[in-house]
Amino acid sequence: MNLVQAFLLSFTAFFAIMNPFANLPMFVSLTADNNRKEVDAIARLAFIVATVIVALFALLGNYIFSIFGINLSALRIMGGIILGLIGYHMIQGNVSPIQHDPKQSVKDSINSNNTDVAISPLAMPVLAGPGTIATTMNLSSSTNPFIVISAFVVLSVITYFIFIYGEQIMAKLGNNIMNVITKLMGLILATIGVRMLIMGVQVAFHW
Repeated sequence: MNLVQAFLLSFTAFFAIMNPFANLPMFVSLTADNNRKEVDAIARLAFIVATVIVALFALLGNYIFSIFGINLSALRIMGGIILGLIGYHMIQGNVSPIQHDPKQSVKDSINSNNTDVAISPLAMPVLAGPGTIATTMNLSSSTNPFIVISAFVVLSVITYFIFIYGEQIMAKLGNNIMNVITKLMGLILATIGVRMLIMGVQVAFHW
């Protein structure tokens, strides 16, 4: 796999699991009482924190493996199962409880200040939840981790502008189109999950 293919695979995987269009209504609801400047600040901080989390797992994945005695095939199998389940829920038009619960996120953040909302639930678990972390570690184990980080940064910039202009985008797309996008991203994510699972099984059982 060359660098371009690795970048595209990483970008597609992150886009599918973060699904900025599906998370857009939650971001708008969380920042409904904030002015434009505050919304910008919340979005920036959320993406900075999420990027730091992804970078840490991308660069330190091998050390995490060694500390906890995790081998690559086990990670790929478990990561593939996680992504497959998240993708399956998205295909059904639902948000997977594995990744995050938007209703609970909004409930927990009613009395939080801007910094709290940006870090939790936005940065984690919405942007850098279990599925994103598993994807990061799986991708980094088979390609240059800086390619993986670069793909996440590019997606974060795109998602930042999607969130900032969330109300206008929601008005133009409508619920039907957003549901179609969510299901399409779910199919892509489930496919990537199956690919990871197959790779893990092949290595584990020497097929």
